Order: sequence, then C-alpha cells, then structure tokens
Amino acid sequence: MKNPTFIKIAGAALVGAIVGVTTVKLWLSDTGEAGEKGKEPLYWVAPMDPNYKRDKPGKSPMGMDLVPVYEEEQGADSPGTVSISPTVENNIAVRTDTVKYGTINQAIKTVGYVQFDEDQLIHIHPRVEGWVEQLHVKASGEPVIKNQPLYELYSPQLVNAQEEYLLALKRNSRELIQAARNRLKSLQIPDTLIEELNKNRQVKQTVTFYAPQNGVIDQLSIREGFFVQPGTTMMSIGTLDQVWVEAEVFESQAGLISKGLPVTMTLDYFNGQSWQGNVDYIYPSLDSTNRTLRVRIRFDNPEHKLKPNMFSQIVIRANSEQRNLLVPKEAVIRTEKQNRVVLALDEGKFKSVEVQLGRVGDEFIEVTEGLKENDKVVISAQFLIDSESSKSSDFKRMSAEDETESAWVEATINSVMAHHNMLNVSHGPVELWKWPAMTMDLDTHDDLDLSKLKQGMTVHIEISKFDDGSFLITQIHIPEQADKQQEEEPVDHSKMDHSSMDHSSMNHGSSREDEQ
Repeated sequence: MKNPTFIKIAGAALVGAIVGVTTVKLWLSDTGEAGEKGKEPLYWVAPMDPNYKRDKPGKSPMGMDLVPVYEEEQGADSPGTVSISPTVENNIAVRTDTVKYGTINQAIKTVGYVQFDEDQLIHIHPRVEGWVEQLHVKASGEPVIKNQPLYELYSPQLVNAQEEYLLALKRNSRELIQAARNRLKSLQIPDTLIEELNKNRQVKQTVTFYAPQNGVIDQLSIREGFFVQPGTTMMSIGTLDQVWVEAEVFESQAGLISKGLPVTMTLDYFNGQSWQGNVDYIYPSLDSTNRTLRVRIRFDNPEHKLKPNMFSQIVIRANSEQRNLLVPKEAVIRTEKQNRVVLALDEGKFKSVEVQLGRVGDEFIEVTEGLKENDKVVISAQFLIDSESSKSSDFKRMSAEDETESAWVEATINSVMAHHNMLNVSHGPVELWKWPAMTMDLDTHDDLDLSKLKQGMTVHIEISKFDDGSFLITQIHIPEQADKQQEEEPVDHSKMDHSSMDHSSMNHGSSREDEQ
C-alpha cells in the first residue's frame, strides 16, 4: 500500500504539478498563516505528495517544507477541495460559467466530392449496329447545346428502315406509312431526316444524331471509325446548372443526419466563397470498410464554377430539438482515462469532479452525468486548479446529499476479512443516523487496500450511506502511532479471515449489530 497513513479513493495529476506546487504556496501564504493562528494542525503533508504525512514539521523527501493540515480542512470538505483567496483568484484570472439546459447546434464536419446531378445526366447509346463516320465532339468536358450535332453513324439497319419508309410512301398505304414511320422513330432517327425523306425521297447513307439537352460531354468513349452496337455507352451529357456533392459521415454521427438539414460548402479553389445547400438524400446502408454513411447534397451552380470531381469541405448543421444539460467546451479537461471539470464552490473553494459526456457541439458539450443545472464550472485557469485538486480528489460529485450522507467515526478493528472486502469494527456513536456505539460488519470499497490493517488497531473510518439504504466504508485514516506500530509488526491476513463468520453480512453495504 503506497499510503502509510491514509487509505482513500484518490487520483493524481502529474501534468502541471510544478505549477500546482507554486500555487499551493501562494494559497497558503495568502490565507493559511493568518487564518489558522491559534489552531493545532492534525499533521503535516508534503506539497508534492499528499500521501507523505508526519506528526510534526519537517522536510519532504524532495527537500520542501511540510504543509500543516488543520482539523476543519480534514473534515469539512470533500477530498480534493482546494481554497483560493480572492487576491490569488484574481491574479490567475479565474472565470466561471453556469451549467444550463439548452439545445446543441452540432456542426458535422466532413469532406465531399462534386458530381453531376444524375437526375439530369443523359447517357448516349446507339439503337443499331454501325460505324461512326464522323464525330462532331472531340473531348470530355466540351460544352454542347441542345440539337447540336454529336456524331454521324452508318448502319445497314438505318438504311433499310429508310427504304421501307419510302416504299410505303410509294404504295400510299396509310398503315404501312405509319408502321415505317414508327420504326424510324424507335431507331432515334431525327424528325428532320424523316421530313427530308418525305420531300426528297432519297435514302441517307449516314444519319446525324443531335444533343438532347444543354450541358457538357462526359465519358466520351468513341472516336471516328469506331464500330458500335446497342449497349455501347458512347458518351454522357451532364448539366452544371445544379450539382450533387456526396459526403461521408461517421457512424457515430449517423443518427444526427436527416433530410433537409442546411449545409455549407467551401473549396480551396475559391478562397472565401461558400455555397449553401441542403441534405437531399441519405443512403440506406453504411460502407462496410470504413463504417461511414453517405449523404447526398444538392447545390445550385448558376455560374458553373463547381466542376465534377472537385474536392470540398462540408459542414452539416445538425440542430437538435432536445434540451440537454450543457457545459462550455473550454471547461472540460479531457484525459485518456476520464473527463472532468473544476466545480466552483462557495467561499473560494474548488474541486475537480468526473463527468460523463454526450454529444459535442460548436460551443457546448452535453453532460450526461456528474453535474446539475446552475452548477458553476471554471472556464479559465482550470488546469492550474485541477493539477492541485487531482492529487487528492475522489472525483465524486459534490452535492448537499453527498455531504450529509457520510460520517467519520473512530473505530477499533476486530477482524479483517480482506478476501471479502469486509471489516468487523467497534465504533462510537454516529449522530447522523442516530447510531449508538456498537460492533458491526461493514463492507469496504473495492479500491481500499486493507493490507495495513490489523486486529486491535484504532482508526478513523468514513461510512457512506447510499440511495438503496446500504452502508459502505469509503475511506480509512490510520493515525501515525498505529502506522508505526504496524511497520514493526507485519500482519498475516490469512489468519484473520474467520471461516465461521456470518456470510449473510457479505453483501454490498450490509451491517449487523453484534449480539452482546
């Protein structure tokens, strides 16, 4: 057990420790000497290591003066509570903000790629086999307008269809004329060529095909002389008046996305310019490889600045209608193992507490556990305060209920059931719960190290009452004299577990009065 005189649930912050020590000296020099005159300290502690305690002044292993700890400091405040005088608080620029309920305006930031509006993308296919005699467009990206010539195609089937139409005209059969005309239309022969056949009665060896809409050429896959057949994609024509942007959202953010959400897009190509759009479609499945959800966004592009395959930055504004408990982002101290904030208590006192976080917005973070409405949290200089508070804080939420449901009492150890995290103790009266002096079994917190305890030792224990009515020993303070005696007499705990003990008292927080 690392702590020879005090067993407790504690955390330690290494980051900012040197600054924290300087701050401790400032606090003590400003309030300690004047405020504690005439009071006897309980013990002295090392500034850098609260676990190093002595019963008289002296030097710490690092050569620093030990700091006195007084009775009201020990019993009145939750572990980890630190006090700062108004002068020092002003010097280190402590600012606070209030925890409150509100809605999170969460900005989902991702990237996207510009694409054609596929609702207006047309693919060009031939209806017959043939050869491209002449190509009027030469490259992808070339702009075209409606009814502009695209290519000329020679196909025996097209020649035969024209001859059938002329034969029907010659026979002057209404049924044959209509059937032949319908066949020409089904082969996509332009109306201008059909009218020309009516006038000139001459078959065209090559047929010219025209652009069906304004736009730009995409995926041009033919050249003059190519043999084509039905199923060959010769080219596509897309419009740039409106474009699609496909973006990917992480799986954890998928629940925030809904159709119609406003979107802002920026591109490196156009510094300072942005486009406003809306989520147009949410794809029904996630990408199995990178676990992302694709969303489609539609943007107007009247100046045709946006080009297919451009890379863009996307910000989706996911506004939540649900009211949540929010804390400013700058108030949260994030570490690998936990997230915490520094609570501003009354009379210049502060304490680091652990919090559970939810969604993260632009300015606020949702807090699901650890705080309540109207709490005050530190939003500047909190790292400095946290470095000192974390050395001895239990990181529990400090509330009125917490203060009134714990009591310290002197007790004598009758037996130690280390394998079951249980002690049998004889303690004095507890006014909080109107307990008389009695002997009882009490469970101990799992994090407490019982290896320094032995039968007959007198200690101070903190008993906490929980909402379910159970009681638990949460802290143990071993006086200096008992600790020195323990160092001289090692204890074999295997002899302290009683096989005849009442196992019904091993449940969490159980207690029983020993029959006299």
